[in-house]
Amino acid sequence: MSGHSRLGSQPHHAPHPTIWAAAAAVILLALAACASTTAATPSGPAPTPVSFGSGAHKPTLTGAGSTFVAPFFAAAFAKYHQQHPGVSISYAVVGSGAGIAAFSAKQADFGASDVPMNASEQAAAQGGHVTQVPDALGGEGVAYNLNLPAGARLHLTGPVLARIYLGQITRWNDPAITTLNPGINIPDAPITVVHRSDSSGTTYIFTNYLSSVDPTWAAKVGTGKTPNWPVGQGAEGNGSVATTVYRTPFSIGYIEEAYSRGLLLPFAAIRNQAGNYVIPSNQTVAAAAAQKPHITPTDFAIVNQPGANSYPISGYSWALVYTRQPSQATGQKLVTMLDWLTHSGQAYAAANGYVPLPPQIQQLARTMLQQITGSSGQPLLG
Repeated sequence: MSGHSRLGSQPHHAPHPTIWAAAAAVILLALAACASTTAATPSGPAPTPVSFGSGAHKPTLTGAGSTFVAPFFAAAFAKYHQQHPGVSISYAVVGSGAGIAAFSAKQADFGASDVPMNASEQAAAQGGHVTQVPDALGGEGVAYNLNLPAGARLHLTGPVLARIYLGQITRWNDPAITTLNPGINIPDAPITVVHRSDSSGTTYIFTNYLSSVDPTWAAKVGTGKTPNWPVGQGAEGNGSVATTVYRTPFSIGYIEEAYSRGLLLPFAAIRNQAGNYVIPSNQTVAAAAAQKPHITPTDFAIVNQPGANSYPISGYSWALVYTRQPSQATGQKLVTMLDWLTHSGQAYAAANGYVPLPPQIQQLARTMLQQITGSSGQPLLG
């Protein structure tokens, strides 16, 4: 394909008035029809978790972390409770950084992060050695709020996106943007940059991508969950970023693919390493993951992969579990649930904006889960 192929082009729909992505908690409540739920807040020192099971009893399993993976967790946990009524799951949608903190303080049975814990984070975990298990695969779209002609889609390259987030490109009709979008009337308006304000694995993936394609970004900002943003306004959680872009004319922000659905926010087509313009989809994220079939908790990045159809801002999410479980009964339920989530539960990925884990990654998840033992030191998964 040529460098100007329009993979995934689709009409620009008017935003729907329903704020599906106003907060991650709303997503969870909407999807978990079988669950007894309470509203969750994506920020604050004591977030209210969303529960899947009986609200009258203490949850069997508690988790906290990633907003990136929340829509998939919502669907999967609700289905798991249907199939296993004796197991209720509570998940606080607080972002990867806060999830790591809660898990490390032993305030949750498991954590969820879109970037595995590093060595210093693992050393600070109060429950001892941590096993990290890949549980979801998805893509991050670059959402924008522009009144483009029907059928038109914004096209961007990684270096241009980096210059926008560096504050070097400040208006939509900058030649760096208009050159990539011939024949489209780009408005003469200031760009409002939106980014995450909380410690975020979604941000890690996004900044890792920018670092991989732009040396200036790599030198000035780099890769991390909480970078020092040169410009822009912050919002907590994927849902709040989506809502801010939806409500703010001439804005741009990065969100997990699932969070655009109710708002019908368009995603920019991003030029990949092969020179083709692609948007996040099950096919393009799977194509990126296929280029790197083997990952580990220390070699996990799949941004900017080669391949004609690879979407360049893709990544895995990880479940965080203590390798030696203090409670045999809780540990058994946790490992059994996570094994289901990373195998049979992947059947609920595609319909919710995610890509089912490739077979070799499902096997990696099982291998990691087989390392987890109960209080007696015996493996909890056969």
